[in-house]
Amino acid sequence: MSGTSYLLERAWLEGVVHDDVLVEIEHGRFASVTPGGTGGTRVPGLTLPGLANCHSHAFHRALRGRTQRERGTFWTWREQMYAVAGRLDPDTYFALARATYREMAAAGITTVGEFHYLHHRPDGTPYDDPNAMGHALIAAAQEAGIRITLLDTCYLSSGFGKPVEGVQVRYSDGDAGAWAARVSGLDQLDQRVGTGLDPRGGARIGAAIHSVRAVPADQFATFREGVAGRPLHVHLSEQVAENDACLATYGVTPALLLHDAGLLGPTTSVVHATHLTGADIQALGATESFACFCPTTERDLGDGIGPSRALQDAGARLTLGSDSHAVIDLFEEMRAVELDERLATRRRGHWTAAELVAAATATGHAGLGWDDVGEIKVGSRADLVTIDTATTRTAGTGADENTAVFAAAAADVTRVMVDGRVVVREGDRAEIGRELAAAIEKVWA
Repeated sequence: MSGTSYLLERAWLEGVVHDDVLVEIEHGRFASVTPGGTGGTRVPGLTLPGLANCHSHAFHRALRGRTQRERGTFWTWREQMYAVAGRLDPDTYFALARATYREMAAAGITTVGEFHYLHHRPDGTPYDDPNAMGHALIAAAQEAGIRITLLDTCYLSSGFGKPVEGVQVRYSDGDAGAWAARVSGLDQLDQRVGTGLDPRGGARIGAAIHSVRAVPADQFATFREGVAGRPLHVHLSEQVAENDACLATYGVTPALLLHDAGLLGPTTSVVHATHLTGADIQALGATESFACFCPTTERDLGDGIGPSRALQDAGARLTLGSDSHAVIDLFEEMRAVELDERLATRRRGHWTAAELVAAATATGHAGLGWDDVGEIKVGSRADLVTIDTATTRTAGTGADENTAVFAAAAADVTRVMVDGRVVVREGDRAEIGRELAAAIEKVWA
């Protein structure tokens, strides 16, 4: 959309909510932003920049309502997850991912970081297109109307010193060199070699280490060469058992193992970061790494409460994700960061609403490699998410950033714009729900 103007009734920009913000959009970017403006198409409600979901496993959406039924731990949940992972092919994965990404769009998410390790056929052999599953995810995001950073994941072992087994053979390329060779094929999306950008502007190719238990340390050097400046994500210290096994194998914690290998830094995101030592926190902060918290998943799996405030104070940067999609609601993720800290410390007021909105918008996009998204300012990509401020949840709450963090839910989102194009309107959810139901039914058929 080019040459369009909107008058936002209330809008969050530069950390403050303003009335009557006139935005003019040209070629998908903000050409002007004027608080107290007049004219344009009026948009009622509270408008935020687009939200970034920094950690997604799209196929986990098929588990919602199923894995919550029984007792167990992360490790018993993982067996149920493997059952879904063994069923998918490029066509069924595309359908499930497209529906899941449409659910994200309806929740105000305009960019997703897809932590992608479901690479090969069920027997471990490559598809004719070795990146068929990755291409399916990129196409799904594009059809859903959101951006994607495909975090193509290296996964080489089932545990410290153990080969992959069962469905994990779908994940493994054998070694880090073969992983890098396969990922290089994804760069054909962009003729500008090395930038990792889709020329259509909606996809970026990142990289991930599944975890220190899934990639042996002797593969780190080869992996690091394959990263080549891409956003790098890694599951870190999600489980106490992972920390204990890492200490037994290498004599250091997962965070310090990565630090010693030169894999922490301002383009690295550690996901979960739940069970950290003081030295871990200092290493993550000193390297200005991102720390991606996924509270709705962490509580669903009984993982624990990570030290979000301590990480931020040390210099790390908070981002948010919905991970297993037990819930897709970045407002709930924002709120949970503060409320979980209250439970852990029995004190209130660790995070301001403005800090949490920043984590879900500009900081989150930066963690996915999109530095020109997540703010309503001239030159940024024109992503806008509007919340109804008169629902039973939001009415009377002040219609400011505190409304977004401490009252709103994904269901209150009425309108979503990506790159100046409206991708979600009121009334779309019923149709999205039908698409989700059909896609998930095929997975379990």
